[in-house]
Amino acid sequence: MSIKEIVMPKLGESVTEGTITSWLVKNGDVIQKYDPIVEVMSDKVNAEVPSTFTGTITEIIAEEGDVIEVGELIAYIETEEKESVNKDQTVTKPLEEETLSESHITSSNKEDSKEETNMKTRYSPAVLHLAQEHDIDLKHINGTGLGGRITRKDVKQYINHLDNNVTVPKESKDTHTEQTYTENGDTIIPVSNVRKSIANQMVQSTTEIPHAWMTIEVDVTGMVKYRNKIKETFKQQEGYNLTYFTFFIYAVARALKEYPELNSTWEKDQIIQRNNIHISIAVAKENELFVPVIKNADEKSVQGIAKEITELARKARRDELTISDMQGGTFTVNNTGTFGSVSSMGIINYPQAAILQVESIVKRPVIIDDMFAARDMVNLSLSLDHRILDGLICGRFLARIKEILEEIDEDTKII
Repeated sequence: MSIKEIVMPKLGESVTEGTITSWLVKNGDVIQKYDPIVEVMSDKVNAEVPSTFTGTITEIIAEEGDVIEVGELIAYIETEEKESVNKDQTVTKPLEEETLSESHITSSNKEDSKEETNMKTRYSPAVLHLAQEHDIDLKHINGTGLGGRITRKDVKQYINHLDNNVTVPKESKDTHTEQTYTENGDTIIPVSNVRKSIANQMVQSTTEIPHAWMTIEVDVTGMVKYRNKIKETFKQQEGYNLTYFTFFIYAVARALKEYPELNSTWEKDQIIQRNNIHISIAVAKENELFVPVIKNADEKSVQGIAKEITELARKARRDELTISDMQGGTFTVNNTGTFGSVSSMGIINYPQAAILQVESIVKRPVIIDDMFAARDMVNLSLSLDHRILDGLICGRFLARIKEILEEIDEDTKII
């Protein structure tokens, strides 16, 4: 028998932590490798985390609602693997057989005592952070984890004891949190895990990335006429909608192919230009916002992009988005026009190099050949990382998107 650690896995590019939303197993459950054991929320997506071992869950360390860093311990599992044999050909005693009783420590051999001591002093990053935040010496805390390891729960209970046993409310795993009120009627709204995730990413983006902005105006009259002409037939034949947004994704993907500089990230004083074009899009569900990814968008037709947008939106509404659906985005297109916006400045989806805001399509008079004409116009607003990009290349990129969109008409192939 052997005791193994199950840790928080890497949940996506640039993701450093996840929130435990629901345990799918309990202590004593026998599970197989790859069985889902816990639901984790990270970067606005719920995902089931599989076990990395076959065995019996012996102790769940992380509680529902806890924010756990990638690589940090969340549970222990007992497996059938044999323990390593020491020089004296004696098998190291399994951790679950150890107790914290004084009599056991006295009677244990030196190897067991040494192993137990090591477990007690193996502090997770979360435990160390909590102790430093409250100026606590961890030597004063008795650990309840395996081998006497100190857990976040132990530290919190110690803090509560110091604060006259005031109970620390457990953070809600739901996105809807209970509101309270001050004496003068102000509303206090606890921050949900989703909002925390968004807030952390936005702070990181605005802190590390020097933003700059550009906006162009595009005449999409031909595109609007073409889409309106075929949308009903398309819906009947394909079973899903052909939206204006589909054409914008189509144009951006092809422009990125010609201007790969915008398909880049800044990492440790070097620029990494991504080979694959994976476009992140914003999908809303009630008060929640998700950013799934259309993989290899430049290889897809208008029809293919429309199908994928529909599928990702459906999965978001049903809480079926996976970590894979959210990973790997290299450029973001945000459909702010849905809300009637005509001009906005997006915050870059870290660690990408740029984000494009597609504003509302507005019919207004435009001068053509010295005459007024009613045209369907749209603003495209680009936020860019000024470490990676400059106005010249971004101007050319936007001009190419404009050209592609203004060329869309009844002769455009959508398949």
